[in-house]
Parts: sequence; C-alpha cells; structure tokens
Amino acid sequence: MANVVTIEAEAREQAGKGAARATRRAGRVPAVIYGGHLPPSLISLDPRAVIRELHRGGWQSRLYEVKVGGEATRALLRAVSYHPVTDSPEHVDFQRLAPGEQIRVSVPVHFDGEATSPGLKRGGVLNVVRHTVEVYCDPDAIPEQFTADLTELDIGENIRWHHLTGAEGSRPVIAGRDFVIASVAAPTKMAEVVEAAPAAGAPSAKAPAAKAQSKNPGRKG
Repeated sequence: MANVVTIEAEAREQAGKGAARATRRAGRVPAVIYGGHLPPSLISLDPRAVIRELHRGGWQSRLYEVKVGGEATRALLRAVSYHPVTDSPEHVDFQRLAPGEQIRVSVPVHFDGEATSPGLKRGGVLNVVRHTVEVYCDPDAIPEQFTADLTELDIGENIRWHHLTGAEGSRPVIAGRDFVIASVAAPTKMAEVVEAAPAAGAPSAKAPAAKAQSKNPGRKG
C-alpha cells in the first residue's frame, strides 16, 4: 500500500484572480482539485502545510488525502505556483484519483553503492541521465523511490530501467526500450602544457636582446 498523507483544507466559494488574491490576503493558499470525471473543487490550504510537503521532497509521487470538512478526496499534488519575489507558494493543483484507473507519476531514483563501485573508486564520474522516472501504476502501489545499485558498476558500464529495484508493478512512460538511468564515465584529465624545445639551428629567443645590448657597449673606465 502507498503511504497516504492527510492534508486539511477549507472550501472556497468563488474562482478567479480576485477571489484567489482575497484568499492569500486571509493567509491561505488557494488550490483546486480537478479530474476523476467530476467538476473541480475549490479549496484553500494552510501555507505551512504546503511548505512542509514541498520541503520533504518526493511530493510528485506522494498520495494525499485532502480533507474538507468530513469528506476526504484521494489526490496527487500535481503543480505549485510560486510568488516571483518571495518564492512562497501561491497556488496548488491536485489531481483527483478515479477508482480503478492507473495514474502517471514521477518517481525519484536513489543511487546506492557509490562507495564500493569499482569504476567510481578508480576515479570514474557518475553521469546521471534520469534523477526521476515517469511511470504508470496503481494509486495504491505508488513507489516511494526506485533504487539503482552501483556496487558492481565499472567505467563504461551503465544502469538501465530493468536494473532498478522497487519498479515491480510499474510501467515506464518511455515504452519499447530499456533506457539508461546512469553510467560511469572515464575520469577527465587536464591536458598538460609542454613547452617545446627550440629546433636545431633556430635563433634563440634571447638573441635579439643580446644583439640590442651590443649596440650600446658599456663605457670603459
């Protein structure tokens, strides 16, 4: 079963920019729950609850139970709008979950075994292609994360979709190929700048200075 987080909300009566601004002036964050073959539900949230969830990370794949009064709605937190100056949340979009329908979620990838990877121990560089993977899955079985095991990974080798653990029951949005999650690249080296020795018979760089000195002989005592 997926980990369900309860978040309290209050109903809003009116939509539109003016009503949203009034909600913010009252110290709340306007939000909406859409989808699930039902009309949108206008709600408002405590900004502290929104910030707490955003700081936790992984909210794109977390299942929420949004409570308005005595009624609860299962939903995914799909989008957050931020104030351009203060960076505080200004609006939140939830997607209502319909019973029996698979959902599309973005699941974070956790990398394990970096300390023992032979490629990384030899100076290789971990090149992460995908920090998250979008999949279709059942709402009651949303993975909290996928794990990529780097323990045996050497330079030039990679981790692909089929290597991930925790992906059972999930279907990737990218279909038809076993795509790369990460690889270990060879270490990059700074090119050494070597000053070439002058060719045989070529004039020395100090020759002009010596010639110029011969035109101004010192006065003998």
